[in-house]
Amino acid sequence: MNLENLTKQSLHELLSARFSKEEKKLSDIPNPALLSNAPEAAQRIAQAIKANKKITLVGDYDVDGVSSTAIVVDFFRQIPYPLEAIIPNRFRDGYGVSPNVLERIDADLVITVDNGISAVGAAQICKERGIDLIITDHHTPGDILPDATFIVDPKLSQCTYPFKEICGAQVAWLLMGLIKKELNLQIDMRQFLDILAIAIIADIMPLIDINRTLVKEGLKLISTSQRPSSIIIRDFLNKSVITSEDIAFSIAPRINSAGRLEDASIALEFYTAKDTNTAYKQFELLGQLNELRKETEAETTKKAILEVNEEDLVIVVSGEGWHEGVVGIIASRLVDKFGKPAIVLNVDNAIAKGSARSIGDVSIYELIKENDSYLDKFGGHKMAAGMGLQADNIAAFREAINESAKKIDPKDFEPKEMISGILDTDDIDLELLGLLEAFEPYGEANLRPSFLLKDAQVVNIKLMGADKSHSRIEVRQYPHQRKTVEIIAFRTVYEMPENKKITCSYKVAKNEFNGKVNVQLLCNKIY
Repeated sequence: MNLENLTKQSLHELLSARFSKEEKKLSDIPNPALLSNAPEAAQRIAQAIKANKKITLVGDYDVDGVSSTAIVVDFFRQIPYPLEAIIPNRFRDGYGVSPNVLERIDADLVITVDNGISAVGAAQICKERGIDLIITDHHTPGDILPDATFIVDPKLSQCTYPFKEICGAQVAWLLMGLIKKELNLQIDMRQFLDILAIAIIADIMPLIDINRTLVKEGLKLISTSQRPSSIIIRDFLNKSVITSEDIAFSIAPRINSAGRLEDASIALEFYTAKDTNTAYKQFELLGQLNELRKETEAETTKKAILEVNEEDLVIVVSGEGWHEGVVGIIASRLVDKFGKPAIVLNVDNAIAKGSARSIGDVSIYELIKENDSYLDKFGGHKMAAGMGLQADNIAAFREAINESAKKIDPKDFEPKEMISGILDTDDIDLELLGLLEAFEPYGEANLRPSFLLKDAQVVNIKLMGADKSHSRIEVRQYPHQRKTVEIIAFRTVYEMPENKKITCSYKVAKNEFNGKVNVQLLCNKIY
């Protein structure tokens, strides 16, 4: 690794170069009417409201889906207009607006958020039953589009919306903005940015262009909003400034755990709680589910690792009784451990269902699509996908997807651990923190910079945490230095190396404790 030594000045220049144009303001968000079919869809929904029709909303059980549902529920509450909101149960209903979800619905108009682009069968049922179906989604359309009344999805080939990398909650929010106009309502659309920011971060949208602006404003709003769920989030985080990483690591997994383990309605009730007491109770429940999720995931990950064939370019593993709600997270763990795309399947009654996660520049969606003859259903995007197939087809599918993977440039499989350079540890101070904070929010397409520490002298190692599974490593960058720095390696038990030297990559983070701010170094990878 040939890396340059960085000063604060050169780091500032490096980070500035990531953003070609001036930062966007909220007023620069493109007109939602540019979303193909959105004006017509808004008009149809407004007509249904005026005619007192029965409207049902169908969401999804991940963070983006629950956030989308919460925004629409809150919007309709403020019209005010009665709206039935259903989030399918992962275990009983499967994904999205499906024929079995439609059995429970008695409505004149069905609106989907964050799902529906592949709901061909459901659209047919709606047509037969005389139900208007408006699909709002952001996933990549397949070859056959559902025969719905209107489809609003920035990924439709004819859609001219200038920025296509938006999540389901953004599509729903933009559509609500058009309905507001249709009905001439006095609803401030900025009030939803707290929920919207969580969805954008959790759905790993690129934090550039309008996404960056929305997340920035949304994070600020979480700190001031009187929405009961936002009050609970800021009390829980207890920080003067909330970052995108706080949401990604501390909040999103809790919201996600409801749909993964039980039912996403728990998370929806948290978001839409009318008082802090209710929001707090739901948040406690989400915390418990998240702990259970961690235990389930740890147990199943151990089993999955034993099934891995290390010769394969794409890992495909399956097992009976693996918890369907955590297979996506286990796929991510396998990607981290083996440095390859991974597909993890749970087998139940000879039917396999699972999730895929990718690495580097490999589009797992395209790989799966190329081999969809083995599958009953699939959907997703470049870095993540879901699928269902007969258990008998797993072996053939594994072989076929690995054949397809051989055609991909090996460079595409390289993980994107972008190391910015080498910092002098004397430069690691509060001023550096300030410099890094100026380029927040960090996330997809604007990764928090990583730095390399090369052949540093290990002075001391302390194990921490209740089960002593994390390491606090005290190091000295150069032998002549007096100053030492501490690097924290989570989920790593690090032992003193024979040569007492360490080479690792790390990120610089802010640690707030008892009102004191310190710089904290977090280890990414030990080489």
